[in-house]
Amino acid sequence: MPTPADPAAHGGYDLLYHGDAEVGDGLVDLAVNVRTGTPPPWLAARIAASLTGLADYPDGRAARHAVAVRHGRPDREVLLTAGAAEAFVLLARALVPRRAVVVHPQFTEPEAALRAAGHAVDRVLLSAADGFRLDPAAVPPDADLVVVGNPTNPTSVLHPAAGLRALARPGRTLVVDEAFMDAVPGERESLAGRRDVPGLVVLRSLTKTWGLAGLRIGYVLGEPEAVAALAAAQPLWAVSTPALAAAAACMEPGALAEAARAARAVAADRAYLLDRLRAVPELAVAGDPPAAPFVLLRLPDAAGVRLRLRASGYAVRRADTFPGLGPDWLRIAVRDRPATDGFLRALAAATTGRPGP
Repeated sequence: MPTPADPAAHGGYDLLYHGDAEVGDGLVDLAVNVRTGTPPPWLAARIAASLTGLADYPDGRAARHAVAVRHGRPDREVLLTAGAAEAFVLLARALVPRRAVVVHPQFTEPEAALRAAGHAVDRVLLSAADGFRLDPAAVPPDADLVVVGNPTNPTSVLHPAAGLRALARPGRTLVVDEAFMDAVPGERESLAGRRDVPGLVVLRSLTKTWGLAGLRIGYVLGEPEAVAALAAAQPLWAVSTPALAAAAACMEPGALAEAARAARAVAADRAYLLDRLRAVPELAVAGDPPAAPFVLLRLPDAAGVRLRLRASGYAVRRADTFPGLGPDWLRIAVRDRPATDGFLRALAAATTGRPGP
């Protein structure tokens, strides 16, 4: 059976390629979408304090309850996972879809997990001409598993909640990956608190905003039966005591307020980046407007530009590993203004041969 990393078997796309492969010593990281300067000291201290309990098996009840309260759900509708990526594996293990559909371009782990578990996967490819917007009618009516990101990685498109709800129907599991939703001011268009959408499963991550990629912590929200099925497929004690401590801490009011401030700061930094990008000849930005802490760019000779940027000290994410995209696309993480200014000078040199302003 072809592996998810076999590009020839999957339309030329390496489904297991990720932005961390771009990062190297001394490079300014615009390839990975983790907020810089994280985790904050108070969160690192809470995680460190949990290390005194490492002799005991992890007890996730308090963290699970904290997540449930944060989203207005009972505890039985929450499952803590070792990062949101683990949830995709659990879905692939627990479900036996007759027709699984993944909406692309998007994060490739859902399809990779499904294929690794032996499931066939159909793709709905959104079009750049339509701004990568989702038309619910494009999803086959007989699909009993549908996976879509919101906001979507790598397009930075925020789909209207109403359009996503239109995908729900009896007998269908609708998986909405909201890994970047906490970077959207007000978390508008989120379905995390909706308990009236049949078959809805929402995935969330604490990796991006809080800088916890190495800790692995995320969670699933859904109907009790769906959560129980995923829990049955999960190994015992899959979430460590430090990760549980982080999850509980990030649900506290002060942490939520800090995340909201960070989302507003990202929006301001993204607006600054977009304004400066308008001066780059032949460059187009996906999304209208972008809503996530990254932007997707289309420009001539993007593969060559990426290499020239790397030679100038900047790592950006190639986007031709995402189904539906080609070699003329790059994904750029939103950073603060000094980092953006430096990147844009390097981009000007990489695209025109002349230094930028």
